[in-house]
Formats: sequence, C-alpha cells, structure tokens
Amino acid sequence: MARVTIEDCLKRVPNRFALVHMTAQRVRQLRDGAPPLLESKNKEVVQALREIAGGQVYPVSREEAEEGRARAEAEERARLAQASLAATMAQEVAVDQADEPTTNQEQAADTPDDDQTV
Repeated sequence: MARVTIEDCLKRVPNRFALVHMTAQRVRQLRDGAPPLLESKNKEVVQALREIAGGQVYPVSREEAEEGRARAEAEERARLAQASLAATMAQEVAVDQADEPTTNQEQAADTPDDDQTV
C-alpha cells in the first residue's frame, strides 16, 4: 500500500494544526472502538491519516460539532420519550384487559340463577 503523506491530507484539511487535531481525535475514536472507515492493517495514527487523505473524515467547525451533538441529543430524547409512551400505553392496555370480565364470567352474570324466580 502506498504511503500516506502530509500533502495528501492537507488537500482535505486547511492547515497542519487542524490536521494534528483531526488525526488525534480520530485516533481516540478508533481506540475507543469506532469502526475503521477504510480497510487497512495499519496502526491507528496511519489509519486516521489514510481516512483523512481519502476524504472519509473531514473537518467541522466547533459550531457545527455542537449543533450535531445537540441534534443527536434531541433525537435521542425524542426516541426515549416515544419508547416511554409506548411502554405506558402497553401497560394501560394490559391493565384494561385484566379488568375486563372473561366470556364465562359475562355469561354467568347475564343468566339468572336457578334458585331465583324471575
């Protein structure tokens, strides 16, 4: 496999400072278990640089990152609220079904006893 060069990465990243930060962040992600975006048997640093040079990882501004995080958190809250609502509704249905008399109980309640006169 060909070597990855700084010049290859700088085509995608505005400067060396940003490249160092992006690479370090991607290495942390890889070490924390993030799946590699390109198949390679390299160490994490080289893997991160290959992904940056390949256009798989790209820089975002702090504002964009915060917006993305806020959007992801809002989506997660909405998903949890929906799951909670579904669980509550399922419990209410189960309680309602438990409170309903069975068919045999309904028939017994509708038919008069033999001892009673009508």
